[in-house]
Amino acid sequence: MQLIDRTVDAQNLREAMAHAPVTLLTGPRQAGKSTLARQTVSSSPAAFFDLEDHRDLARLAEPTLALRDTGETIVIDEAQRMPELFPTLRVLVDENRRPGRFVVLGSASPDLIGLGSESLAGRVSFVELGGLRLSDVGAHRLDDLWLRGGLPESLLAPTGEASNRWRDDYISTFLERDLANLGFRFPATTMRRFWTMLAHYHGQTWNSARIARSIDVSESTVRRYIDALTDALVVRQLPPWFANISKRQVKSPRVYIRDSGLLHRLLGIATRVDLERSPMLGASWEGMILEQLLARFTPADPAYWSTHGGAELDLRLDIDGRILGFEIKRTTRPAASKSMHSALADLGLDHLFLVHAGPHTFPLTDQTTAITATDLLIGDDPLADLS
Repeated sequence: MQLIDRTVDAQNLREAMAHAPVTLLTGPRQAGKSTLARQTVSSSPAAFFDLEDHRDLARLAEPTLALRDTGETIVIDEAQRMPELFPTLRVLVDENRRPGRFVVLGSASPDLIGLGSESLAGRVSFVELGGLRLSDVGAHRLDDLWLRGGLPESLLAPTGEASNRWRDDYISTFLERDLANLGFRFPATTMRRFWTMLAHYHGQTWNSARIARSIDVSESTVRRYIDALTDALVVRQLPPWFANISKRQVKSPRVYIRDSGLLHRLLGIATRVDLERSPMLGASWEGMILEQLLARFTPADPAYWSTHGGAELDLRLDIDGRILGFEIKRTTRPAASKSMHSALADLGLDHLFLVHAGPHTFPLTDQTTAITATDLLIGDDPLADLS
């Protein structure tokens, strides 16, 4: 398979390693964590442990000896499989807090892996690796990235059919094996039904009661299901933002399948024609742009905003002290809407961007810009001119 130079993610990893003794690199299965770590760390002395390899597990039978400090960077892959290792890391780090001692890779959220707790507080930096960025593959592959998703083996497959087969196998393996390895003991058939149903709610407000009725389980069970998929980094729950206004505001999160390629297979979408004819076209585009946007700007607390009167904003971000809004539309004729004017007034936005599929970026008002997806995601920082 062709290797893609992931310049931004490699730089993020190097910067994290430079100031903390432990760096946790998380991301969904097959996102390319191992490849990125090897490419980034191999320029200096390094040792690698893969906890899915029984030989490496045997090497760690005496972890204090195996992980002693010899001046090299130690990379531990699939660390969630051995949570009992983390207290040892804390002891070793406290003996010598040399930056870049350990790079820990995990296919789940930091809290689920065990490194989000206080055991390594003050000793660990966090880097999340999603799928490939548009800047990694080029603007000319935007439609491929949207249809196939950003998981490298899916995007870089030689044919569309091969990409579809790879994603189908990924979904099956994830449900039948990977969730169990993360500690979730759910029936694979039930989880497939749930994940497929969730795909049909992609981009919508979460309604646990409705989904629970649809698959005949309790609301608490549905909550465990969605939290498991969120912790495994394949689903995003985007929280609502509450403004200090008199309007009634929506309080439930929006849910997204984080990889658009997996979304399309769960929906039975195989080709670009299928996608263009699907009622999920706009929601799919919104989710893909949202993930790419969050990967580029990495804000601390992304949120959406919605009122029961119909006003809404797809994304509210605080970037370097500027409050910015993003409305994402699959259109080639962008225009300001009443909802956007409400968001500007009620949320006190410094600027609002309407992200669209057309070829040109241009101002709509003094505070609103229609910006193409490629201008937003590739090249110079489009927010720089706002300062």
